[in-house]
Parts: sequence; C-alpha cells; structure tokens
Amino acid sequence: MKAIGILGGTFDPIHSGHLRMAQALADQLDFDEVRFIPAATPPHKNKPGTSAQHRATMVQLAIANNPMFTFDDCELKRSGASYTIDTLETLRKNLGVQTSLSLLMGSDAFKQFDTWYRWQDILEYCHIVLVQRPIKMSHTSNESNPLSKTLESFLHQHYTENKHDLHDAPAGLITMQQFQALDISSTAIREAMQHGESIRYLLPDSVMDYIHLHHLYQ
Repeated sequence: MKAIGILGGTFDPIHSGHLRMAQALADQLDFDEVRFIPAATPPHKNKPGTSAQHRATMVQLAIANNPMFTFDDCELKRSGASYTIDTLETLRKNLGVQTSLSLLMGSDAFKQFDTWYRWQDILEYCHIVLVQRPIKMSHTSNESNPLSKTLESFLHQHYTENKHDLHDAPAGLITMQQFQALDISSTAIREAMQHGESIRYLLPDSVMDYIHLHHLYQ
C-alpha cells in the first residue's frame, strides 16, 4: 500500500525545520511521498500576514529539488476556514482507499486536538503521527498541560508502536515518532527580517531570495 505523509500549515514562511522534519519522518516511516498543504485560512491561528499565493510559491520553491516532496493546493482552492477534515475528505476521494495517509502533527498541538472541527472523524481518513523532540521524551506527562481524559482515552484506543501498521491500513491509527528538530521557527524568521538580521541558512536560498525580491516580512 502506498504511504503518504501529510504536512499542513501556514508556512509563513516555510523553513529548514519543516523540511528536515518531513525528510526524517519519511525515512523513519518509509513514506513514498510527503505532501505539503499550505492553509489558506487556518482556523486555529490568526490570519497570516502574507498572502496565500506568496506562501504557496515559497513552499513550491522549497521542495522543488526533492522528488519525495509534493505540493498540494487543495486548501487554497476552497473558501472559508481550512479545516483538516475537509482536506482529508478531498484527498481520500482523489487517492482512494488503497493509499495510507498519515497526518503529521506536533505532540503539543495534539493537546488541543479535541477542539478541531469534526476531530472524531479524522481517523476515518488518515493515521496520525505525533512528532516529539527527543529532549522532551522524559517530560511527556507535562502536568501544566496534560492531555484531557477524552484525548488520553482516544490515544490509547488507536495507538501503535509498529510503524508497519501504517502501511497495512489506510487510516485509523496513532503513532509517535522522535527526531532531532532544528530550532527554527517562522516567527523567528519574520522577527529577524523586521530587525534587518540575516535569515540565511534558516531556509532554502530560493525562499530567501523570493522573500527579498517581494519585500516580505519587512
């Protein structure tokens, strides 16, 4: 069964941290493809200050040299909030049931998963891969912000430690992966630009050149 990882986000801008995470998880989980899906109007964040078209172009530039990475503009074609469930329904309709889909998600973001629109339906369309940095593994029971009882039960019901399970079924499972994340954020890049600081080596040169060409984040 073909296995595809799904990485969504505002990508404002996309940076080397996103790319490294996608590559590491593709290697660890034997993905055939990682699909980057920029959000037009993210429901859980403030509206991005950069247009969807600029953000989409930067994603395309960033992934151009990696044949495993693909770009998907399905959320940019829809009006209204970019709900994950709508995207998954579209992907499943286009790809059929013989493709394994894995939604890549930070473990911190999962703590708010039960606030997502139609969150209980999401595993009908995909698996979920929770991403943790190794340094945090000893603090998974963060007492200041633990998982709700609802999510804790949801996680236990669907959890697997066997990565091969993700290839044997198209959807329905949750697993957890660690990788050594690069300490880079889109917010830090935007702030560096506003202070006239160099952003070289934080993102691909093609994206940096595009930012300078279009005077973004200044």
